Amino acid sequence: MYAEERQQHIVERARSVGRVDVSWLAANFNVTMETVRRDLTVLERQGVLRRVHGGAIPVERLGFEPGLADRDAVMTAEKERIAKAALAEVPDEGAILLDAGTTTARLAEILPADRELTVVTNAVSVVPQLALRPQLTVLLLGGRVRGRTLAAVEDWTLRALADTFVDVAFVGTNGISAERGLTTPDIGEAAVKRAMIRAARRTVVLADHTKVGNDCLARFGELSEVDKFVTDTGLDDGLADELRAAGPEVVLA
Repeated sequence: MYAEERQQHIVERARSVGRVDVSWLAANFNVTMETVRRDLTVLERQGVLRRVHGGAIPVERLGFEPGLADRDAVMTAEKERIAKAALAEVPDEGAILLDAGTTTARLAEILPADRELTVVTNAVSVVPQLALRPQLTVLLLGGRVRGRTLAAVEDWTLRALADTFVDVAFVGTNGISAERGLTTPDIGEAAVKRAMIRAARRTVVLADHTKVGNDCLARFGELSEVDKFVTDTGLDDGLADELRAAGPEVVLA
């Protein structure tokens, strides 16, 4: 097993059970404890785990949230495949909502240039590239901009969304499970994501498979409110079936 594969399994276990222990990981992967410690150091630098005595816990459990650059560097191939699959949900014309996030940003990069679309977004980082496309009308939602995610949040954002109605909302999530629904670490972003779901005729959630089974602080939606969940082929078949039973169509890209 390559180091990257082992590290991915470590993150998945940490998110599913709440923590990982160095001794258990060494025995399970048949490697030395020093190798495991190096893996945990790499994952901590990526902003997905926090080292604790004897092991590590996912940052979401501590209320921490990885920064935009750290999240953007993780699961890049999977996020690109998810974005390409989500293109099928973009209408030929009309209005869409584009949530802030590294996977939804991949969708922003590949939106067709020949469609007459209005794109409403709270993602400050995607506006420069979208605004240069003449066929797109870009509406940036105002509000306080969170430095960690470059997302506009709070009252100004919510007021604008209250008067907005679009064909499709493309929403990101930090956590998704059949038991808890859609969750994120920040209550301000949770409120905005909740308002986006209410403002759309259809909701499409984009997230890689490591978010499945991960529950964060603030819930912003139920799976019954989601029309389609687009993720990658790393998702376990059993987990995919659980999500489908709760409501959304599940697409593996």
